[in-house]
Parts: sequence; C-alpha cells; structure tokens
Amino acid sequence: MSVPDYQSLMLPLLRFAYASKGEVSTTQAVEALARELGLSDEDLRELLPSGAQSTFTNRVGWASTYMKKAGLLEPTQRGYSRITQRGRDLLAENPSVINVKTLKRYPEFIEFQRAKPFSRPGGQPRKNDADTEPETPTEALEHAYASLSQELQSEVLAKLKKVSPGYFEQVVVDLLVKMGYGGSRRDAGAAVGRSGDGGIDGIIKEDRLGLDVVYIQAKRWDSAKVSRPNLMEFVGALSAQKANKGIYITTSSFTNDAINYVSNIGSKIVLIDGDSLAQLMVEHDIGVTVVSVYPVKKMDTDYFEETS
Repeated sequence: MSVPDYQSLMLPLLRFAYASKGEVSTTQAVEALARELGLSDEDLRELLPSGAQSTFTNRVGWASTYMKKAGLLEPTQRGYSRITQRGRDLLAENPSVINVKTLKRYPEFIEFQRAKPFSRPGGQPRKNDADTEPETPTEALEHAYASLSQELQSEVLAKLKKVSPGYFEQVVVDLLVKMGYGGSRRDAGAAVGRSGDGGIDGIIKEDRLGLDVVYIQAKRWDSAKVSRPNLMEFVGALSAQKANKGIYITTSSFTNDAINYVSNIGSKIVLIDGDSLAQLMVEHDIGVTVVSVYPVKKMDTDYFEETS
C-alpha cells in the first residue's frame, strides 16, 4: 500500500499512545504503525523530495505535532509524548477518523492555526486550509521548492540551447570546475576546446592534483538525440589516447541504444543530458542567482538543558 497521509495517521497514533500506557518515542510509534498498517520495506524507504527523511516518519511526526497542539498528546521529553485525558476522552467516543476538522473542536488548535504560516496576515484562515490538505507542512515546502527548481532548470536549459558553441564550452568549464574538476579555472579553460582529436572536445584534470584526466565531449544540440555512432566515435577517440574515462555532455538527450552501449563497454563514460546539465547548473549556482533564502530551523533542546 502507499504511505498514508498524516491526517490518516492521527487515529492509529492516538490509539497506540493509549495502548502504551505511558510515554512513547516517535521511533516506537513509527515502527508500531508501520506494522499495523502493513507497510512494505519499499513504502518505508520512500523519502521526502530532499531525501533528508523518510516520508512515513515525517508524516507520523506531523500527526503527533498536530495532536499535541490540540491537547490530545503532550510532550514528556525530547522525542517522547503520551496521551492526555482529552485524548482518552476522544477515543472513548469511538471516532472513525481523527483529522484537522476533528482537532478544530479544541481552542488551542484554532489558535495554532491562526498563527503564521497557517493564516493570512490579520489572522484570517487560508481559503485552502489544512482540512483537506494531504501534505505535511514539510512536504508542501519541499514540493514547492522542487517545483520552483524544475521551472528554473527548464529556463536554464532553454537558454543553453541558444548560446553559441564557444560560449557553451565556457559553461561546461565553469560547471566542471565548480564540481571540483580541472584544478584552476585557467587550467580548465585552456584544456577544454583545444584538443582537436576526433570525437574529443577537451581534456580536464579529474582532481586538483591532476592524478588522472577526463576526456570531454560537449554537444550543444537542440532536439537531435545523441546516438550510438556518436558515442562510438567518442569511445574510439578515448582508446586512441589510451584513456578510459570520459564525460559526454549534451543539451539534448541520448537514444536508448546509446545508453545501452555505454553500459556494456569497459570504458567509464558518464552521460549528462540536457535535463541533468541544467539541474547540475542550478545545484552549483552556475548561471543562476539566489534571490531568497528561507532557513528551516528546529528547536535546540540542548540549549534548554539546565546545569547545576
């Protein structure tokens, strides 16, 4: 089954807290609910877009947070909580579901929702509030970031396809140096675009010490795909140089036959298509500018530890 949304986890989480007859940790809750819901290993490996946390753990955590705001659970120590009398009273009603709409019965939760970022300025609830929102705030933030990044990558790629071949080589140099290849920018710039050997556009140091070199082919193509013969020419050029490492970069894409060919040869060839190239440029701040930063913070519980 797929990972349930965080509102669907509220009732089983509250029941687990009740059955435990004491404080329970988030880790214990995650393990118990995973067994109860019959989640597979694949379900539990599903990660948030950032890859920083499992989706299921994040949703259990937010289900717990929301019920704490409603007074159904109370924190005891870091990462632990227990059911309150209010939580027991709610379970005594034998509800079929507990969700945000249920939590609105409690004034503490209403006050929580009125606070930023869950409301507009002035304390007015958002039109599309959390009643029907399946995502946790963390998921919503990460998906919004991913959407903005994807749009930016599309713009970067469209621009790349319009620059001159010479300028495209400069972009490739800037990116590879930012990623740690090529030594200095001057060394890398002198290497790329000057090889002239058939099928090779440049040679760049694999690391700053120059212990090995990587051969480069860069194709600024619009829509035509890089085919197997194109890669065979590149591999042949590598063989002539007694080399076995290469990077083939294009603003278009590769045919399936080309990809299969590279996976079955001895040489280590990395293929970077247009989408991957744009993603790398955004990740390494090549051709893009940071306009806003929204740091996500969490409480430093060590700060509040009193010492005698």
